Order: sequence, then structure tokens, then C-alpha cells
Amino acid sequence: MANDILIAPSLLAADFANLGADAAAVADAGADWLHLDVMDGRFVPNITFGPMVVKALRKHSDKPFDAHLMIEPVDMFAPEFIQAGADWVTIHPESGAHAHRSIGHIKSLGKKAGIALNPGTPVEAIDNVMDMVDLVLVMTVNPGFGGQSFIQSQVAKIAAVHERIKGSGRDVRLEVDGGVTPATAGAVAAAGADVLVAGTAVFKDGRDGLARNIQAIRDAAEAGRADAAA
Repeated sequence: MANDILIAPSLLAADFANLGADAAAVADAGADWLHLDVMDGRFVPNITFGPMVVKALRKHSDKPFDAHLMIEPVDMFAPEFIQAGADWVTIHPESGAHAHRSIGHIKSLGKKAGIALNPGTPVEAIDNVMDMVDLVLVMTVNPGFGGQSFIQSQVAKIAAVHERIKGSGRDVRLEVDGGVTPATAGAVAAAGADVLVAGTAVFKDGRDGLARNIQAIRDAAEAGRADAAA
């Protein structure tokens, strides 16, 4: 059975001066997960926040924390984010010497592990860890900044990952991050995505618009999935 579509608002687009309140507000507005974009200024050209901020956020929501670690070397810090409260931890194959070992370590700590594909990373990068991962994240922008435009060519990669997940016979989530809006959500869901990360599209109207914007993305995604199944 197909996984339900989940919406994971990215706190990268929240008000950093009121991050805890925004996390609670977006959770109350219908978010399924909270997406945490962790950037180090080295693996990607931006710096966001570390484990202490994740720990501080944990008391503001009991929603699953979906930590996307855009840092290197990742092995040093993944356990710290888990200790801080992350439930899902996603790494990039380029962010450490041994992705297989990194994923195994995350899972040994009792958490769900994911692997992320940048736009320039071939889908084959996941083939030798498909028996381990709980999530594959397809980036539909180059990581580092919020508010970028959706890269249309990545829809074919989403479909290719979806086929690999089906072939594995395992329960693996397929997440998409980058330029997700009501205008693009249908296409990614039709290609097989079931977790949609959205930042600007969720937070753009302030707290008053959170529930409306989340629902608009969810409706578009569910319509796209229904059209693909018809």
C-alpha cells in the first residue's frame, strides 16, 4: 500500500528570532514532520544551527524531527543530533568517506536513517545502501539556501528512486526537498514522493497562513498521486 503523503515544513524558512514558537505553530497547523536543515558553511554555502538548537526546539513539539545533515565530516556530529532529539537523520554520500558505515551507525542508535541525492548526484549512489535506509531524499534544488526554484529535471530521478524502492520490497520513504509549492507538489507526488519538504511556500504568509499553505500543498500532492494512479 502506498504511504500517506506527509508534509514536512522546513524551519529554515521560519523566523529564527521566534524559532520555538514557529515550530509549535506549524506543528499545530498540520505539519506531519518538522524538517531541520543543518548546514555547516563547508559542505554547503550557508550556516544554520547545531545540536543545541535542536535540543531547545524539542520541547516545543512532539512531531518527528527530520534532520537533514548537510555537514562534513558527518560521522562526528550525527550522534549529537540524535541525542538532541532528531528522529530521522539523513546524510549525503559525499559528506563522509563511508556512507554505508554512517547509515549503520545511525540505525544502531535506534533512529531512522536516510540518504540524500543532490541534483548532480546519480541515482546509482543509493543502490548499495537500499537494504539499510529508511528514507531517500531527492533534492530538487542545490542545497544551501531556501527559496530556490524547482529543478524540473529531478522529477525523472524521483521516479527512478521510486522504482528502486518498489524493487527493494522495503518500507522506505521517498522525500523531496526544494522549490516544493502547490504548483510542483502534484508532479513530485505523481512520480512517487510521499514526504514533501516545503519552507518558503509554508511560511510565506506568516503564522496566519500556515494551515492554509500546508493544506494547499497536501491537496496538490494528493491530486497528483490520484491522477498518476488513474
